[in-house]
Amino acid sequence: MDSTRKILLRWVPGVLWMAAFFGLSATPGNDLPQFGSLDYLLKKSGHILGYAILGLAFRWALDWGKRRYVPAWLLAIGYALFDEWHQSFVAGRHPSLLDAFGFDALGAAAALWLSSKWSRPVSPSSGANPD
Repeated sequence: MDSTRKILLRWVPGVLWMAAFFGLSATPGNDLPQFGSLDYLLKKSGHILGYAILGLAFRWALDWGKRRYVPAWLLAIGYALFDEWHQSFVAGRHPSLLDAFGFDALGAAAALWLSSKWSRPVSPSSGANPD
């Protein structure tokens, strides 16, 4: 498989995850499920988990073995802002900077930080460059 195709295939998980977000954000407010007293907690936890996964997908797309935490985090926040803007056009939905810069950014940052702690370091003798 040529290198261009490999690079493009690395972006597939992130693009699919963004498409899932786009579909969920297109759901009118009246059609969203309600979880009673746990509604806020469950929905904000969903933001954190969803953007944690997106941040990791972006890190993998950018080359998992290299230190791409900040670019992956910035891409996740960029998509979070786009997603909040998209919601402004959907009936019963509204954009929230708290979601984008709070819950979404936190989820992506936490996952990327944890992945940096759990990633295996590359030994200098292997000839691979971790950066």
